[in-house]
Amino acid sequence: MEAKKSLRVLFCMGINQNFFDAEPAEAKAVWAAFGEMWNGIHDLPGVHVFGNLDDDQSMVGPSAGWPWTTYLLADVPDIETVHAACNLFRTTVVGEGPYKLWKYCKVEARVGRELIIQR
Repeated sequence: MEAKKSLRVLFCMGINQNFFDAEPAEAKAVWAAFGEMWNGIHDLPGVHVFGNLDDDQSMVGPSAGWPWTTYLLADVPDIETVHAACNLFRTTVVGEGPYKLWKYCKVEARVGRELIIQR
């Protein structure tokens, strides 16, 4: 029996207007929560992060969809882990609360497989 292959996942993340409307202290708390979520994805069992891309220098303002603000490419063991990564946006508290990260940003996970090109 062939071993189960991991999923190739592109986590597409967009920052919304709530972040841009935030006072400096609130924005700093959002950035800290974003880092907690980001590290949380890296720390999920079986996740191998290949890299990321942040186009904040050429894409200014909120992103409600494509093009996104930042991307993270990873191999993920299963769809449940993809869901756990996305759920970090719902569960990561910003500052002292009561808001969670998803008030300020969103995620869309594109799930596929590695493209193999024959040489």
